[in-house]
Formats: sequence, C-alpha cells, structure tokens
Amino acid sequence: MIPLLFLYFIATLKVFKKTTPNGKVTIYIGKRDFIDHLDSVDPIDGVVVVENDYLQGRKVFGMVSTTYRYGRDEDEVMGVKFSKEMVLACSQIVPPIKDVTELSPIQKKLVKKFGNSNAFPFVFNFPPNSPSSVTLQPGDDDSGKPLGVEYNIRTYVSDREDDKGNQRSSVVLAIKKLQYAPSTRGQRLPSSLISKGFTFSHGKISLEVTLDREIYYHGEKVIATLIISNSSRKSVKNIKVYVVQHTEITMVNAQFSKFVASLETREGCPITPGAAFTKQFYLVPLASSNKDRRGIALDGHLKDDDVNLASSTLISGGKGPSDQTGIVISYSVRVKLNCGTLGGELVTDVPFKLMHPNPTSEDWTAPPKQPQKGVLKKTKSSDRMKYQKSFGDDDEDNIVFEDFARLRLADE
Repeated sequence: MIPLLFLYFIATLKVFKKTTPNGKVTIYIGKRDFIDHLDSVDPIDGVVVVENDYLQGRKVFGMVSTTYRYGRDEDEVMGVKFSKEMVLACSQIVPPIKDVTELSPIQKKLVKKFGNSNAFPFVFNFPPNSPSSVTLQPGDDDSGKPLGVEYNIRTYVSDREDDKGNQRSSVVLAIKKLQYAPSTRGQRLPSSLISKGFTFSHGKISLEVTLDREIYYHGEKVIATLIISNSSRKSVKNIKVYVVQHTEITMVNAQFSKFVASLETREGCPITPGAAFTKQFYLVPLASSNKDRRGIALDGHLKDDDVNLASSTLISGGKGPSDQTGIVISYSVRVKLNCGTLGGELVTDVPFKLMHPNPTSEDWTAPPKQPQKGVLKKTKSSDRMKYQKSFGDDDEDNIVFEDFARLRLADE
C-alpha cells in the first residue's frame, strides 16, 4: 500500500508566496533553502505577479542581499557597527530587461496559472564563495537581532533601481543558503590514538577513540568506541565524552567552542594499573537539547520549526578555512580521562562532519526513535524535490500556496 504522504507529495507542489502591504505585487518562490554544491549553487528562481494597471509606467526591481552580523547591537558605540550588509544581485524584473532563457517547472506552472501579462519570472545567482546561513543563538539578556549570516530577497516598486521605493510596495523574504553532505559518506573511520606519561612514574595510559563514520546526518547517533590501556601506576577515575561544536567568525578572527552533547560515566572505573577497558558511547547532538544556550550555531533562523544545529562547513578543493567568509562550523568528539588530582587529564579530539542528507543519497532514512520535527520535515522536502520534475507539466491545480508571512521573522 502506498503511503498517503507519498501520494500527497507526488500530487501537489508547495509554493511560498508573500504580498506587498498594498496587495498589488506578490512574489512566489518554490523553496526557502538553496543548496551549495561547492561547484555550483541552486539558482534563486521565482515569479513576480503584478496587478493589472498598477505600475503606471513604474518598474519592479528585485534584489538579493546578505547581512553578516558579528557583534551585538548594544555594543555598537561612536558609529562603529558590528554588521555588514552586501547586495549580491539586483536587476529589473518588470518590465523584463531580458527574458529568462529557461523556465524551471515551478515558473512554468505559475506563468501558466497567472498569465504572461501578469506573471514575470526571475532568476538570481549566489556569487562564488558566499557563506552559508548560520544563526548564533542569543542569550536571555541579549537584545536586537541575533548574530550570524542571513539572506533576503527583496522586491520593490520604483522609477529607478537605486530608489528603494516605500514599504507599502515592497516585500522581503528570508531565505537560507545551506550545504548538503556528499552523496556517499566514504569508508574512512575517524580515529585518534594518544598516550600520557607521568613525572616520577613509569608507564603510560593509552587512549584510542574511533567513530563509526566520518559524516553524520542531523538527528543520528554519534557512536564512539573507546579503548583504554593502562600500563602506568595511575588510575583512571572517570570518563567524559562530548560532542563539540567549533565556531569561527572570520570577520573578527574569533573562535570558540561549545558542548552540544555530553555524558560522564564511572563505568569500569577506576581503571587500575595493568587493566584495560573497551566500550562504545552514544551521543545525539540536537538543537532541541540546546535551546537555552547562548552562542550555539544553528542552521538559519530561530523561528523555523525545523531548525537544526549548524551544519559543518564544506570547503572546496585547494582552499582552507582561512579562505572562507562568514561563519565556519566544524565538529569533533572530545574524550577526557580523569587520572586523578596529580595525574591530570588525558584529552583527545576526533573530528567529524554533521550535515543535512543529500536527497540523492540512498543510504539515509529517518533516524529511529528521534521524534524531531526537523528530521521529518527534511524527509518530506527531499521527497518533494525528488519528484518535482515528474509533475512539472501537470495541471496547475496541484499547486499549494503557503503564505511566507507565517514563516518569516517577526521583525522583517
């Protein structure tokens, strides 16, 4: 039996819309998340629909901008701003200066529904090396907009491009630029082997940590296998295992790390001289487990129901983290062995990647026993994208419109 949800996504196509306050201009886009594939980025395609006889010789312009906010509003003094807004693309949509050469399935359906005289397709492209969308979770005492990288599409009615018009004839849509995991997760198992010797004491404590994979999808368990061998005269008192999120803000060359999942155990402890210990530990890093923690990096906006922890930043070949702009995210599993007051700690980090699954990947299914809205919504989105082309020429009645205003930030 075919699931009803499956049939729903074959039969319908969701389109997001937003209308100007005066109700005369509406912008439609097929998705809010645009994927960076390293060698290319999804184009921002949509349609602007204008009411008959409204423009009276005026024009409709479209603009894509990004805001890189790397400091709090309350800390700005003497004209020093901790944010930078950049216009990435801007062009005239109505009347079109040049026709869109190839319409996407969504654009074809919308133009067919609203008519060539009222519907005007547009396409914008992200520039190379533009950063991914990231939001740093604010604390309870923080005011103003949260730190991070955000993107917006803005359309406005005006006589010329440099005149931004008025609010009643303008509309702003918040979008996200994200990265997917590679279609294959690879065969390499990340690992680390470290040992610690002690002053005035013979022998060492050795620790080997191995992860079961290099790339994890949001909501999956991170499995770390620990092998501890104690050939010293000290004892291991307890074991701590963390998933660490590392954040680098390139604009101010700042770096910090946050624990997004952790556990502490005395199982098998003390590990006495001459003893050995082997065990697997399970951790699940989730945004829902870190809702009240300031500085946690998230994918996109805080108002989204399906918000995840920020994905690892993928870097194209031949480039390093120093070549990136925006906010660079990475993850590691950190293990600490407490060797007593005089023995100190034995610490090692094993890096891994935490990302969204690629819709073309066949090795991903929704994680069991993880009722996280974000994971389920991503599954639906993947199904919709997979079958989008199959109904591109169907009747336009299978379009489901969703008002973008319900999904935007309150202060847009």
